[in-house]
Amino acid sequence: APFECVPCDVFITEATFGLPVFRHPDARAEVKKLIASLALFPDRAHLVGAYALGKAQRLMALLREEGYDRPIHLHGALEKLTAFYASQGAGLGETVKVAAADRARLGGEIVICPPSAMQDLWSRKFPDPVACFASGWMRVRARARQRGVELPLVISDHADWDGLVATIRETGAGEVWVTHGEAEALVHWCGTQGVAARPLNLLGYGEEAEEGA
Repeated sequence: APFECVPCDVFITEATFGLPVFRHPDARAEVKKLIASLALFPDRAHLVGAYALGKAQRLMALLREEGYDRPIHLHGALEKLTAFYASQGAGLGETVKVAAADRARLGGEIVICPPSAMQDLWSRKFPDPVACFASGWMRVRARARQRGVELPLVISDHADWDGLVATIRETGAGEVWVTHGEAEALVHWCGTQGVAARPLNLLGYGEEAEEGA
């Protein structure tokens, strides 16, 4: 179902990308970069790190919307969730589980895997892989370099700065509680708009859980 804003008095929001620097590009444009890279490097496997729940399936759907019709190869950890999405009518097209014997023959193909698999022995058997990563954090070039990502794809399941402030305005809330991310910047912005706001600090819930955001 599409996002529906519900007017409220108190609005609680996350702020993973709660800084003005985070403005996500069109996800379709990011997927076009991936397709263009396949044409540029037809002998190299394109290994894309994406969270198994939601992000990977969104990426597949975007690829299909942009006309990519070849089978998409999946790490085993993505197989069951992807099958469930397909059973619910998601247009993911043909997907194939990667078998150990197949990896050396996947030049020119898209392989989607959990982010953790990018650094695993599993990833080393692919032919000269192009390391790709779908995450809002790929807006930060230093993060992409740190992870050895050759093709960063700025695709996020979290709201960017514009999305956060637009939603706060739409709710009409007189008070905003901000958690998980750049709370201070968003709290400050709320103050400039005459909206009472305060941060919520949740112990043990930090940035380390958001690498694939």
